[in-house]
Amino acid sequence: MENWLRKHGKPYAVTTLDQVWQSLRGAAADRELSDRIGHVGAFLVAVKREPQRWKALADQPDSVLIAHLLGLVRTGVPELDGLLNAPDRDSVTIVRLAAEAAEREGGAAVLDFLWERYLEVHSRRHTVTPAWVADLMITLTGAAGGRLLDPACGFGTLLLAGQRAGATELWGQEINPTAARLAMSRVLLRADGAKLVSGDTLHQDGFVGEQFDAVVCNPPFGQRSWEGDDLTNDPRWAHGMPPRGEPELAWLQHALAHVRPGGHVAILMPAGAASRRAGRRIRANLLRSGALRAVIRLPAWGTTASSGPDLWLLRRPDGTDHAYMLLLDATVDRDGIEDRWRSFLADPARVDGAGRAMRIIDLLDEEVDLTPARHLTTKPVTGVGKFRLFRTELHHALRTLADILPDLTRLDAAETPPATTIGELAKAGAVVIRQAPMAMPTDGGDQPVLTAKDVRLGRPASGAGSAGPGVIELRRDDVVALPPGRHPTVRVISEDGGLLGPQLLLFRVDPNRLDPHFLAGFMRTAQTARASTGSNRADLYRAPLLRLTIEAQREYGKAFRTLSAFEQSVRDAAELAESLVALGFTGLADGRLGPAGAAHE
Repeated sequence: MENWLRKHGKPYAVTTLDQVWQSLRGAAADRELSDRIGHVGAFLVAVKREPQRWKALADQPDSVLIAHLLGLVRTGVPELDGLLNAPDRDSVTIVRLAAEAAEREGGAAVLDFLWERYLEVHSRRHTVTPAWVADLMITLTGAAGGRLLDPACGFGTLLLAGQRAGATELWGQEINPTAARLAMSRVLLRADGAKLVSGDTLHQDGFVGEQFDAVVCNPPFGQRSWEGDDLTNDPRWAHGMPPRGEPELAWLQHALAHVRPGGHVAILMPAGAASRRAGRRIRANLLRSGALRAVIRLPAWGTTASSGPDLWLLRRPDGTDHAYMLLLDATVDRDGIEDRWRSFLADPARVDGAGRAMRIIDLLDEEVDLTPARHLTTKPVTGVGKFRLFRTELHHALRTLADILPDLTRLDAAETPPATTIGELAKAGAVVIRQAPMAMPTDGGDQPVLTAKDVRLGRPASGAGSAGPGVIELRRDDVVALPPGRHPTVRVISEDGGLLGPQLLLFRVDPNRLDPHFLAGFMRTAQTARASTGSNRADLYRAPLLRLTIEAQREYGKAFRTLSAFEQSVRDAAELAESLVALGFTGLADGRLGPAGAAHE
């Protein structure tokens, strides 16, 4: 490609980071990319620790380099012993480019770049803890300046949040060797004293007897059961043997066993863990001991659900009595979580808003249901109260708009790449176009159905149906659109699950050739242009879009997503403004509101 561009006098710029990424993509199948990136990370740690040895080896021919590369990494990074594979010929080109990029950008920056690109390719396969959640968990545990453990560290997201906050020691364990290799490399490039091990945490605890100032954990969800028969008498189960259907309660008690008396644990739990009958005995014991301090319902991320998992905060009992615990619903306002937690610690009686300090004795009933929504009663808000509330929300929304204002770069006409059409992409196999049966029922069944009205209103699936002949199950990154007409709307599905409703078109892309958000952006533009012309489906297939590399498509996709998010924020702010104005007029007219600073005699 570079030779062709030079031959035809085409301007181009390929960074060393891009060259490393393309070398990796060319050397491995997509499923092997994380394994390759982990080995590159291990190499970068070795170069950081033994730069002179690498310089001497880098001057050698490829045959000598490949013979000594594994020894360099094993010696330089003993923490990865047992997790390294022998290099192949492709590794020589990759490590030379990676070393060159690290000399310019730094090893941590190189690995971050490769990791971000990998997530773009495999966003459907991996769910990574969002940065704001990781930072929140670290903040609430007070991990800054102390020893931090993540017993299910995955790719190292929570540990890196701890490193940014100033944790003095980082410890972690991960069962998946590929994830463990990558996590170790990411952490060791920033914190040389970190200690991470690979293995099954619950059955082969890598840190028996160690206690930490804080423990954070996002355990694996979705496990219907866990095998704990050989752990019946394990001392970690101080609050009860976790039932087969409650693996999260095993993770919780493992974390609690590893924190020092008075130290805190922050662990993400599925919403059902707060109320499932099988776990009520352990929940009751956690309350009686004073270990459980808060259950916080979090906003959703990467999903159309209205809420995400719960964040449980625990404290290893140290002899201090606790009569209250905090229940908080933060699905609407996540920014207030830290303030309400601090307020609760200072004085439980002062907690207000979407939170409530509950007496522990009042929670110890037959069900021991700790679901926040069950215990949080919403007091009616008067027009005066609504005005102040809407004013505060609008002020925050307007400040946010300034922060997320989109910015695009003007391109010269000569830089505009050639175009293609959706129909041509379908013929080439880059996208498959499908449609649900027109007579498909949406008013009964055991699975949610995404209807045309749901797409038009931007809401979650509201229909109900059942799988059957011709019925299409939705997948993450599917692009769903209304046929051309009066309501130009396109949506990119954010998670697997649910069924495609009638009157909707589905565009399922090959993620290695076509970015879904790139496609959705151009489809929306085409729909808007044709909305008033009485266009048909064939016109949508002829909709033009730029012919770009998949990397360039993803950059365009990010820009389209930024514009869509900004558009929704503007709409939300406009609705708040309309409500604020209406409340202001009504309040002034009926005497419940007055000009600022004024008072009636």
